[in-house]
Amino acid sequence: MLGTTFLAFPAPFADAPHRLTRESAVEWFLGIPLQIVLIVVGAWLARWLIHRAIERLVDSLVARHDPTDTTTIGTVDPTPTAQLPVLKRYRRKAGRAISESGLVTTERQKARVETLGSVLRSIASVVVWGTAVLMIGDALGVNMGPVLASAGVGGVALGFGAQSLVKDFLSGMFMILEDQYGVGDFIDTGEVQGTVEEVTLRITRLRDLEGVIWYVRNGEIIRIANRSQGWNTATIDIPVSPKERPEKIIEILREVASDMYDDPEWRRKLLSPPTVAGVESITGTALTIRTFAKCQTNTHWGVQREFRERCVTALDAAGVRRPIVPAAPQTGPNPTTDPDARH
Repeated sequence: MLGTTFLAFPAPFADAPHRLTRESAVEWFLGIPLQIVLIVVGAWLARWLIHRAIERLVDSLVARHDPTDTTTIGTVDPTPTAQLPVLKRYRRKAGRAISESGLVTTERQKARVETLGSVLRSIASVVVWGTAVLMIGDALGVNMGPVLASAGVGGVALGFGAQSLVKDFLSGMFMILEDQYGVGDFIDTGEVQGTVEEVTLRITRLRDLEGVIWYVRNGEIIRIANRSQGWNTATIDIPVSPKERPEKIIEILREVASDMYDDPEWRRKLLSPPTVAGVESITGTALTIRTFAKCQTNTHWGVQREFRERCVTALDAAGVRRPIVPAAPQTGPNPTTDPDARH
């Protein structure tokens, strides 16, 4: 009975325990364990090569959509416009007009390419390591057919037990297909505002203005405000004294807006001259004039600061009075209520 039991063992231990030698141990190690090690190393190497290929593909596509090239969209042609044929000349002019309009931006195309690259890397990792697990099971002598068959049943059970995980994956897929946002976009998820640094099928990684990293599950995002698609509007309120004449202030602000639009540094960020809308509000302490400026994406903060700085300089030069600062409330002792203050 004991000998029969030993005959049921796999080689090299199938014959008898006394045959366990160093040569047989080395032979066994060069079989299944070495095969498992080679599978793991091969999977890691395949994953690294696939990720590297995806990164090179993304870099090449981003280089084609370089935002510093405003002559055409995704095409670099050093030939002067005057030397091109008529059709190519008008195509270049049309591409320049579309790029400057902000309706189709190379930054947006770059963000979408980087988002797809991030998702492709995530999918590649799952496929490579999943295949490696199946190969390791087959090397160990496990019949993977029933395992794969039971995986379908287990997947259904997992779908009911991990509905939030399935919801995250489905939301991530639709988010990518619909191009709701991408890497580099500044978005508002309702709970946090920040720049998208990474997008996967399950989570979105954001970095807010204070540098804090947030990990948001895709299934938990109900609505998204994307501030990086198309263009932004800068809203600037300039308060002055309520005793000033509004038409005088409006004329000064219009001159400031015109000078700022003619400045080459800010002309690239402004899609049209800033518009002075007029009086926004008037109180006993301030008269507020509102101005709107249509800007390139994610540049409206700088436009607001620059416009306010120019307005302060121009208003001071014109002798315009500042808003009335209300007097601070009295904090000293009250003679009518403080008994020590009467003496």
